[in-house]
Amino acid sequence: MPTTLTRLVWFLWIASLGVLAVHFWSGETWELAGVVVVDGLTVVMWTAVTFFSGIVHSYSRRYMAGSRTMDRFFGRVFAFTLTVMVLVAADSFVLFGAAWLVMGLVMAELIGHVEGWSQARAAASLARRYFLASSASLAVGLVALWWLTGTTTVSGTASTVGTTSSSLVLLAAGALLAAAMVQSALVPFHTWLLSSMTAPTPASALMHAGFVNAGGILLVRFAPVVTVDASFMLAIVLVGAASALLGKLLKTVQTDVKGQLGCSTVGQMGFMIMQAGLGFFGAAITHLVLHGLYKAYQFLGSGSRVEHVSPTRTTASGSSGLVGVAVIVGTGLAGGALFAGLTGKGTALDSGLLLTLLVVLTVLHAAREVVVRTSIPATIRYGAVPLIALPAIAVYAVVYRLIEGLLAGLPAVGQPAELTAVHGLVAAAFVVAYVAVESGVYRRSHRLYAALMNATRPASDSLLLSREDYHEY
Repeated sequence: MPTTLTRLVWFLWIASLGVLAVHFWSGETWELAGVVVVDGLTVVMWTAVTFFSGIVHSYSRRYMAGSRTMDRFFGRVFAFTLTVMVLVAADSFVLFGAAWLVMGLVMAELIGHVEGWSQARAAASLARRYFLASSASLAVGLVALWWLTGTTTVSGTASTVGTTSSSLVLLAAGALLAAAMVQSALVPFHTWLLSSMTAPTPASALMHAGFVNAGGILLVRFAPVVTVDASFMLAIVLVGAASALLGKLLKTVQTDVKGQLGCSTVGQMGFMIMQAGLGFFGAAITHLVLHGLYKAYQFLGSGSRVEHVSPTRTTASGSSGLVGVAVIVGTGLAGGALFAGLTGKGTALDSGLLLTLLVVLTVLHAAREVVVRTSIPATIRYGAVPLIALPAIAVYAVVYRLIEGLLAGLPAVGQPAELTAVHGLVAAAFVVAYVAVESGVYRRSHRLYAALMNATRPASDSLLLSREDYHEY
């Protein structure tokens, strides 16, 4: 079964590439009326999901070798892949809701895959409760849309929901946002993700590279609903920004590799949701695809980062110096200008300015991480930073433009939100958080440290209390 399913999922990836190429050149959309629609979002996600799944299948053939539950594990991973492929193509409310529910239940089983491990079963039970709550919230949103519009399809919603917000539309939009927040593990629903470390490493990679992205897909599919009210879009921005900022802070108090990666995912999914709230749905999809590639690599390679050494006070980092600061700031500003020039975002007085600011802060952080490494000669550090960062930004911008073009036919995904005072406050919060983290000022608050530690604590019955737990299971 492992060999057969691995070959099959790679075949699905090749087929998805073919469908993507045909759609890119012809712009053609295929549909089974009232059931499924194969459009730009579908082909992008089919290609990404089958690629991630192919990597996980191939990796798992050696990782799970010798396990008596190997066939069952592969069956679940392949079933998860097919379910996500159905979800991103579903046009029927019933099919979309059913795929959402099944996707969560299968992932819960993967989290608790190891038999006899009480912590794994507890983590699976917790995740299952969260996913059922997410499905219930989605069902409320779909029923509200059906009651309001009389349609039972996602495509029908775009033409019938109208442009005037009402209490029923806001109810539906709120329920959809809640479902997305739970599935994407945004604060305060991140506990299930931080409790899921009992999952086999390939399942964790699939979870962080694929499953949590469902929130972004949901918002893109129902963009005509969530964009009806400008105030609701601001709420999406605030929800995403809060999780992005807290995820970054939560990561700083984690000491284990998987815990750090989990908190990183919480923050990155916040960025994804925030981009949707700014009206840049193409940026949200680009973010989830590229983050999926990065996070799958990080999880599958997490074992190589574990060392059995005694803690020391020595560090390979130092101060930046005036030249280092100039290189960092110059690279950050150049990265933002390059992104704005290649994408056109940030060149007008709209929410694109905030998107470009996030790019600048990201480049600043990445550049500083390299510059302060005193173990590397200064000439190499200073020269390598712009030579690596700027081409990376260029690649990101090109991928963004390609995905934005593929999503162009979707309703309500091409209009950035108008700039407001709230966006200014969010921008200020990101700048303050960046300065606080990079300077280490936040470390002076013991209350903040305690609060962050408590916020990252997994469910008590899923805690791994001894090394022997790992050895046995």
